[in-house]
Amino acid sequence: MPGRFARSVRAAALAAGAASLVLPAPPASAAPADPPDQPVSVLLARLQTLYVKAEEATETYNATEEKLKRQRTRVTGLDHDLAAARAALADSLDDAGRLAREQYQGTRNVLSPSMGFLLSRDPAHAFDHGHQLGRAAGRRAATIVRLTDNAERRTDLAVKAHDALTVREALAAQQKKERDAVRKSLARVERMLASLSGEQLAELWKLEQRSISRAQRELLASGRLSGAGTPSAAGGRALAYAYEQIGKPYVWGSEGPDSFDCSGLTSQAWAHAGDVIPRTSQEQWKSLPKVPLSQLRPGDLVVYFQGATHVALYIGDGMVIQAPRPGARVKVSPIAANPLLGAVRPDAGRAPLRSYVPPRLPDGAANGSDTGYGSVGAPSKT
Repeated sequence: MPGRFARSVRAAALAAGAASLVLPAPPASAAPADPPDQPVSVLLARLQTLYVKAEEATETYNATEEKLKRQRTRVTGLDHDLAAARAALADSLDDAGRLAREQYQGTRNVLSPSMGFLLSRDPAHAFDHGHQLGRAAGRRAATIVRLTDNAERRTDLAVKAHDALTVREALAAQQKKERDAVRKSLARVERMLASLSGEQLAELWKLEQRSISRAQRELLASGRLSGAGTPSAAGGRALAYAYEQIGKPYVWGSEGPDSFDCSGLTSQAWAHAGDVIPRTSQEQWKSLPKVPLSQLRPGDLVVYFQGATHVALYIGDGMVIQAPRPGARVKVSPIAANPLLGAVRPDAGRAPLRSYVPPRLPDGAANGSDTGYGSVGAPSKT
C-alpha cells in the first residue's frame, strides 16, 4: 500500500475530531437528570461497559436470528416433503382399493390356479391365466409394501415437521427476549448520555480519543503489527465492498444494504467477495483460521474484546473499516480503537495479489467517533 495513502489515513483518523465536535443532544424520550458527580474517567469506563454489553446482546440476537433462518428453511422443507408424502400415500390407497376391487370381482367362483390347470381343456390357456393371476398377486403385494412405506414416511415426516415447528417457535420467543435485552442495554446508554452535560460529553470524547491515539502509537511502536502485505483477489473484492459502505449508519441486527452492525458489515463484505462466512463476530472468531498480527494483511478480520463481540475489516497500515456502535457510521478507524483480541483470515490458503491499489477513500472516511458516541434511539426491529 502506498506510503502516502497510509500517512493520510492515519493522520485523518487520529485527528478525526480535532476540526469540530458535534455532541449529541439528549434524546427527547429521556427524562432530564443532573449530570453524575463522578470523574470523567469513571464515566468513560461506565459508558464503555454499557456499549460492550449492548454489543454482546446484539451479537447474541444475531446468532439466534441465524438459527431461526435455518429453522425456517428446515420447516419449509419438511412441509414440502410432508405434502409429497401425503400425496404418495393417497395414490397408494387408491391403488390398493383398485386392486382389492379387481381381486374381488375376478376371483368370485373361480377355481384355484392348480385345479383350473388340471381340469382345463386348454392347459396352455390355463397356464397363462395362472401366470396372470400370479403377476396380479405380485402387484398386490408390491402395492401393500408401498402403502405401508408411504404411511410410515408420512407419519415420520409429520412428527419431524411438528418438532421443527416447535423449535422454530421456541427460537422466535428466544429472539424476542434477546431483542428486548438489546433495547434495554441501549436504553441504559441513552439514559447515561442524557444525564451528562455538554462539558462532560466533550471531556469524554477527548479522553477516549487520547486513549485510542496512545494505544495506536504503542501498537505501531511495538512491531507486533504488519504494515505491509496485499490482499488475495477475494480479499480485494471484500475490501471494495466495505469501502463502498463508508458513511452508512450503524443499526443493530442489520446486514445491509442501507445500514450495518459490526459483523453484518464483515459478513456481507466477504459474501460479496464470493465467500460465505459466519454472521456473528463470535462465530467468525471461533470458526475462521487465526492469523497473528505480525502477518496481518488487508481483508483479514480484526476481532475485539474477550467475548469477541466486535469485529472490523483490516485495510492495511494499522487501519480498519468498521461499523462502530449505535450513533456512529461505517468509517475508517485505527486498529487499536478497541481492545484487540486477535485476527482471523476468511481466505486462508489463497495467495496474495502481487500488487494492490486500494480504492479511493471518500471524503470524511475517518471522521466521527470511533466508539459510537451519538444519538442512541431505541431499536425498532420487530
